[in-house]
Parts: sequence; C-alpha cells; structure tokens
Amino acid sequence: MVSAIASRPIAFASTINDKGEINLSPFSFFNVFSANPPILVFSPVRRSADNTEKDTLKNVKSIKEVVINVVNYDIVQQMSLSSADYTSDINEFEKAGLSMLKSDMVKPFRVKESPVQFECKVIEIKALGDQGGAGNLVICEVVKIHLNENILLENNMIDPDKIDLVARAGGNYYSRVSEGYFEIPKPFSKLGIGFDNLPSEVKNSSVLTGNDLGILASIDQLPSRNEIEEFQKNISVHSKDKHLLAKEYLSKNEILNAWKVLL
Repeated sequence: MVSAIASRPIAFASTINDKGEINLSPFSFFNVFSANPPILVFSPVRRSADNTEKDTLKNVKSIKEVVINVVNYDIVQQMSLSSADYTSDINEFEKAGLSMLKSDMVKPFRVKESPVQFECKVIEIKALGDQGGAGNLVICEVVKIHLNENILLENNMIDPDKIDLVARAGGNYYSRVSEGYFEIPKPFSKLGIGFDNLPSEVKNSSVLTGNDLGILASIDQLPSRNEIEEFQKNISVHSKDKHLLAKEYLSKNEILNAWKVLL
C-alpha cells in the first residue's frame, strides 16, 4: 500500500515531553488539509513489533505542540539517521547533527537547516486502531511559519527547484522532486553512532557535506585498527586529500572504506 501511494511529503516533527526531553522524527503519513484555518495532519503509527507508542505520539499527548519541518535534499541523510529508534532520553538533533532553533509560539525547537518550519498547536489526536501498525492522526493548526528567503522567487512564491523537496516512497526509496527516485537504507535494525560521535576533523570538514556526514554517522560500528591498517597498505593518499577520497567512496555507498580512509 505505501509503495503504491507515493511519493508522500515528509513531516519532520520536533516535539518535547513534560520532562523536557526533545524528540525529532520523520513521518510520511502527512499532508496539508486546510488553508483557513491552516491545518496539517501527520500520523505516527504504533510499533508493529510490540504495539507500543512512539515517542512523538507520547509527547504530543503530553505537550500539545509540535514543529513540522519540511525536508529537502540537503538534509535527507540526516533526516534518515534521526528515524532510528533511539530511546526517549536521546536528542535526535544531536545524533543527526542538526541545529535547534528556539520557536516563538510553541515549546518544541525548530530545525535550522529546514527551509520551511511550521510552529503548530495540536488540536486533536484521533486513534485509528489499537494494534501494531495503527495510525494516530495528529491534527495541527499552524500558528507561525518560518522560511528561508533563498527559496523564494521574485514574486515571493516558493521556487520548487530552490526548495529541492524530498518525498517518501516504499521500502528504502525516496523521491527528489528535481531528479526522481533514490535509495537510503533504513537505519532501524542498528543504531548509528550519530554526529555526536564523529571525530571533530570529520565533523568540521570543508569537503564533506551534511548528507556525507549523515551517511558516515549512520554506521553502528567503526572499522577496527587492523582493518584500517590493512586497507591503507593498498592506497596512497595525502592527508589533505583523504576527505575527497572518502567522499568518492561515499558516492559509491562504500561507507566502511570511507571510514578506513578518514581514520
């Protein structure tokens, strides 16, 4: 069903609970349903494995506010990393290397890197079932919109090429509006090390993009010193060029080799 009904926009939802714990997670059961009043609806489903509620759903039940950030291609890898099932005490902003911006009218933080951010009040939550996989419609009224002026045309309309939106399809597939479908392996089975565990030299690279770092941070375990030394016997690269070589490996989805170069 979800492969046939595609591509779907992505609600990158930022929430907070009554303990002050921050959550950031993407949902593709999402769309706009009214212009006046401005209403957005997204649906966190119950976990299929154990029929429990996700942190986002728990949070909006507790603090009826949410920021819905749109996802463009520049942050798609970081968005994917944040979808891993981290525990509620883990801040996905930090794991995904995204910046928190204080909102004006709601408690949850905005994603600075997102080109459009919607501050919302939750006006109703409608459960659609009580079994694993059942959705929960979170009906939100937009109370403030923030957008990056760089995505606008001269008439102040949004330029679809500049905003460069990404949508969700089935399985590992996504769709980039300007180019079509591509794949990002799901990070659900193992938790990535996250941006907070990237070496500072890698994190502050002038060559590697946010998406490159998102791929690197999605790995659950770094290669061993023996693996690195064995690999580096067969290559010759100056330290100033290793980020370029790592980027080349990432473009071929050879993540371990990229790490072996960087380390």
